[in-house]
Amino acid sequence: MRKPILIGNWKMNGSLQANQALMVRVLPRLRMFRKSIDLAVCPPFPYLFQVRDLLGYTGIMLGAQNASAFVSGAYTGEVSATMLQEMGCRYALVGHSERRALFGESNQEVAARYRSVQSVGLTPVLCVGETLEERESDQTALVIEQQLQAVIDEVGLTAMASGIVAYEPVWAIGTGRTATPEQVSAVHQQIRRFFARSAPEAAEDISQTVRIIYGGSVKAGNAYELFSLADVDGGLIGGASLHADEFGTIAGALAEASGILEGECETD
Repeated sequence: MRKPILIGNWKMNGSLQANQALMVRVLPRLRMFRKSIDLAVCPPFPYLFQVRDLLGYTGIMLGAQNASAFVSGAYTGEVSATMLQEMGCRYALVGHSERRALFGESNQEVAARYRSVQSVGLTPVLCVGETLEERESDQTALVIEQQLQAVIDEVGLTAMASGIVAYEPVWAIGTGRTATPEQVSAVHQQIRRFFARSAPEAAEDISQTVRIIYGGSVKAGNAYELFSLADVDGGLIGGASLHADEFGTIAGALAEASGILEGECETD
C-alpha cells in the first residue's frame, strides 16, 4: 500500500517571526493525521534549523526546496545534499518548474540533483509537468516522459521506487487555475504506464509502488476531490501551506480521502 504524503513548499516566503506563528497554529492540526499520512514542510534554506527545532518530535518531517548536484567545492550559492541531511532534512524537491523555467535547470541537471539527494539517503521529490503551450499542442506526455527518462538514465528505474514524483502542471501553479480531476487522473495514469513500459522485466516494474502526488493550486475546497483519485498519493502544496487553517484542512482531506486507518500504513 502506498502511504499518502502531503508536502508544504513555502517557496521564498517566511521570517523568523512568521514561521514561529505558522508552526504554533498548524502543528496541532497536522499531528492529528501523522499516523495516517506522511507530512513534511520545505522552508527556505536559512530557516531549516528553526523549522527543524519547531517540528521537534511531532513526526512531521523537514524537507528542502532544492539540492546541489555536487558534494562540495567551489559552487558559490549551492547547498549540498549532505548539508541538508546534517540539518535534519528527510526530503528534497528537485526539478520544480520554477527552477526549470526561471533558473534554467535542464532535465539532465535535475537528474544529477536527484542522484545527489538519493545518494545520501534523502528522499527526492521529482517535480514534472507541462506548460500551457505544451498542453495545448498535445505534448504533455512527451514532455513528462522526457523529464522522467532523464532521471531513469541517471539512477536507473528501480532506484526511483524509493523516490516521489510530483505532477505539477506549470499552467496551474500559482495561477488560481487547477487541472480538472480528469486531467490529473489521466496524467498520473500515464506516468504509471510509462514506468511499466520502462521496466525490462516484471520484477522491476515500479508503476504500482512509486508514490505520485499532485500539485497545482490545491486548496481546501478542491483537495478532497483531487486526493480521492485512485492514482493520486497526496499533494505538494505551495501557497496554501502558508496558511495554517487551510493547510490543516488539506491534510484532513488527504487523510479522509485515503481511507487508511491507523495501523494499516507502511512507512516510507
